[in-house]
Amino acid sequence: MSNVLVIGGGLGGLSAAIHLRLAGYEVTVFEANERVGGRANLIERDGFRFDTGPSLLNYPWVFEDLFSAAGRNLRDYVTLLPVDPSVSFQWADGVRFTLSSDLQRLLAECERVEEGARPAMLAFLSDAAIKYRLSFEKLINRNEDNPLRWLGALSPAELSRLSIWRSLDGELGRFFKSRYLREALGAYGMYLGGSPFDLPGLFSILAYGELAYGLWLPKGGIYSLVEGVERLARELGVIIHTGCRVRRVEVEARRVTGVELVDGAFHQASLVVSNVDVPTTNTELIAETALPKGKSKAAKLRMTPGVLTFYWGVRGAVENLGHHTIFLPDDFAAAFEDLFRRKRIPDGLPFYVSQPSATDFALAPPGDTAMFVLVPTPLLSDMGDTDWQAVTQSIKTRVLDRLRQHGIDLAPERIAVEEVYTPEEWRRRFGLFNGSAFGAAHTLFQVGPFRTRNYSEEIAGLFYVGASTTPGTGMPMVVLSGKLAAERVLEKANGSGR
Repeated sequence: MSNVLVIGGGLGGLSAAIHLRLAGYEVTVFEANERVGGRANLIERDGFRFDTGPSLLNYPWVFEDLFSAAGRNLRDYVTLLPVDPSVSFQWADGVRFTLSSDLQRLLAECERVEEGARPAMLAFLSDAAIKYRLSFEKLINRNEDNPLRWLGALSPAELSRLSIWRSLDGELGRFFKSRYLREALGAYGMYLGGSPFDLPGLFSILAYGELAYGLWLPKGGIYSLVEGVERLARELGVIIHTGCRVRRVEVEARRVTGVELVDGAFHQASLVVSNVDVPTTNTELIAETALPKGKSKAAKLRMTPGVLTFYWGVRGAVENLGHHTIFLPDDFAAAFEDLFRRKRIPDGLPFYVSQPSATDFALAPPGDTAMFVLVPTPLLSDMGDTDWQAVTQSIKTRVLDRLRQHGIDLAPERIAVEEVYTPEEWRRRFGLFNGSAFGAAHTLFQVGPFRTRNYSEEIAGLFYVGASTTPGTGMPMVVLSGKLAAERVLEKANGSGR
């Protein structure tokens, strides 16, 4: 079989490379940075180890399937540490709600927040389990360009169970009266690029998936998982070049001919899979003459928000803070209005704090704390000429003040190590289009066959993988994206598709 070139060694690119190698292709990966992983990268300083992007692993079965496809066992490459209780939510008025995969603990917590919520949570879990099963068995895990055929995989009764036409908040309102339970389970919508008041009710499966399959931290941090996937790829014979940035995908007569690196070297291939964000690929890696509508299509794509991230190495322990805590404002709806409609950093600042060293002590020097803070922001194009240094200092002060309100004493002088990634830095380092942290949004008309396809309709031999194509954002989804992209390449090779 012919060779395939993969641009970008994120988890989606590595997954595609593994599946293509298993299918018999010669596969070469070009990664611009010194490490693979894409946004799931690593910072190491003064004994602290920080994961730059994802902070917890959900749906571990997706990675188990990736390794088993190669005849390997994930547990031989990565040790997974359970994180339970998993995620806590805190409001400015002092209310706290904590999720757990221990059913009795979860039900007791629901009852504490909302009297009579035990049966409501059981009903929610039962309903979401059906949505989850239908989604992964019949929708998410397959390529389909025709919306009627995509939805036609479901019976009318099954389609009605998915609550596609009801908002996520409305779906949660079927089960819970308490605003706190609805806001906690609806907050996941922010990372899908939409408000729970707008996103389809189908996305109740996000909270369910974490509860059903648990949340995990690979020993050594998330990057240890990336290293495990990289090791598997190399063992299978995938060639990986780091520090090799691709300047351009070369196209002749509407067909891919190869890629040119920034050092001028040309690598010939009739098949290229880009793990660079789809709109970035189409606007920066392909000449406008080869893809004249690339910029206009990219501009129309609705993206998830940007993020401002802090990586703090703190001297001593940080009390009253678990592994993963999401801080929500009193006016939940206004925060989404600010972010998505007014396109400004919310007045009531939502953010989350991850403390991975609470689960894996080795991520920080003995007795110290490794912390990660993520604050959503508008896209770069909505922020105008922003003084990011001033914004960073302002948000840092607001975060520390909010922590203090909850009895979490984190004096600035205790922060011995600090790294900050603004949306501009995320764009520069990892090619994230418009500074969008999680790729294309998951609105009703940007899912399934409505989402940007994983192959180019204009350029033969060009395929896409990653968060902005199907099935979507998040580590498990981009790993599935690699499998689906590989299937597209095989379709083309067999003459049954592009």
